[in-house]
Amino acid sequence: MEQDAGTVRTGTAVGRRVLLTTVLGSTMAMLDATVVTVALPHIGRDLDADLAALQWTVNGYMLTLAALILLGGALGDRYGRRRVFVIGVVWFALASLLCGFAPNPAVLIGARALQGIGGALLTPGSLALIQATFHPDDRARAVGIWSGLGGVGAAIGPFVGGWLVDGPGWRWVFLLNVPLALLCLAVALRHVPESRDIRQSGRFDVLGATLGAAVLALVTYALIDAAPVAGAVGAAAGVVFVLVERRRPDPMLPPTIFRSRLFTATNLVTLCVYAAFGGFFFLTALQLQTVAGYSALGAGTALLPTTVLMLLLSGRSGALGERIGPRIPLTVGPLLCAAGMLLMLRVGADADYARDVLPALVVLGLGMVTLVAPLTATVLSSVEAGRAGLASGINNAAARAAGLLAVAALPLLTGMGPEAYRSPDQFQDTYRQAMPMCAGVLVLGALIAWTAVRTPVPAPAEEPAAEPECHLHCGVSAPPLEAACEPPPHPGPERRS
Repeated sequence: MEQDAGTVRTGTAVGRRVLLTTVLGSTMAMLDATVVTVALPHIGRDLDADLAALQWTVNGYMLTLAALILLGGALGDRYGRRRVFVIGVVWFALASLLCGFAPNPAVLIGARALQGIGGALLTPGSLALIQATFHPDDRARAVGIWSGLGGVGAAIGPFVGGWLVDGPGWRWVFLLNVPLALLCLAVALRHVPESRDIRQSGRFDVLGATLGAAVLALVTYALIDAAPVAGAVGAAAGVVFVLVERRRPDPMLPPTIFRSRLFTATNLVTLCVYAAFGGFFFLTALQLQTVAGYSALGAGTALLPTTVLMLLLSGRSGALGERIGPRIPLTVGPLLCAAGMLLMLRVGADADYARDVLPALVVLGLGMVTLVAPLTATVLSSVEAGRAGLASGINNAAARAAGLLAVAALPLLTGMGPEAYRSPDQFQDTYRQAMPMCAGVLVLGALIAWTAVRTPVPAPAEEPAAEPECHLHCGVSAPPLEAACEPPPHPGPERRS
């Protein structure tokens, strides 16, 4: 039987079902941002797609997800978190079905963009449902279980994706989402209580969301297709976007939040770090298959050490960051990641996994462990508690946009031709140019962290503390979203949105 929001306990059957549906929803969206890269050579061969089409297969999803994720969170707060979550799951499942039966690259790219819209509706709602549904005494434990199970899903995702590609085929990477979504829906509709923020007022910033999506689309198109006119129009749209957001009473991206120098600096570090990650994982999945001769399963398994290290050690990294402050982790972490990417230059046609691939991925994984949890914690602590959800959403969107632009830009910057992924020699040459570029962006991020990031000033005692943070971070495409922190109710009967 459905219970009221804010009263569910973790040890109950309802609590377990709420956790199940939120983990399934967030895991589906997270995996489709990463697992598809393992399938790209097979997609290209089966659909006779060139490199630009493969870039759009990745970026079509990232584009709509990055542009609309803030709007998705606001819709859930206004119209009901369960309702918007359910709509997102249904939308995501239908788009996945279309991906699975796509007859050509154009249909696949369009379906991936639709998937991103579904992801933007369900991703913010996953953690928000936990925060709103569970009893305050159980909230931290529920968040810990959610992040732990999500981490396990992220760890096995590339392995499962590779197995599907080599077995029943790449289309099952998408079709598998359909039964998972049906299970998610059945549990959500029956057991997850509805909740909303009754304090929400004003209109949605649809114009801001549209302009943001247009900017990302135009710049991405300009980079993938070497179209300078589109780039100029995108830059102009970016200027209009900033002007619109400054003048709207309820902007999607409030410029005032960037008055915090720490918030701005941390987001600049985020842009550098996740641009490098996006370019690295896109190109390395192709490098391992095109040049080193790995199967899709072999490539997915080969990349597991980074996620496993994050699963095992990110909690300790977050605790260390709390003790010593964010400056050192956000400086050392990117430098370790840069070293790992440079070590990947050893990976060629005759690469030995234990000698050439594994050491590079271990160093990269240790760098990711060092920086990701402190990065998220610093973003949350750099603004007042009531804006933590907004700050986390902006940081998550910035990371996804950075990865999107890196996937678009690196092939252009390295002179990678449209058929490069079919030629081991040509791809190897461009890969060896791309890895130093990714490392250079990481070094820039480390310099920004060293010069501009400082330990946040503790909040006054009367200011409400943040809701429990996700200390277990396993995503490689973006930092985890944190639900909005709500101030405590005024004296009187407890009221939970």
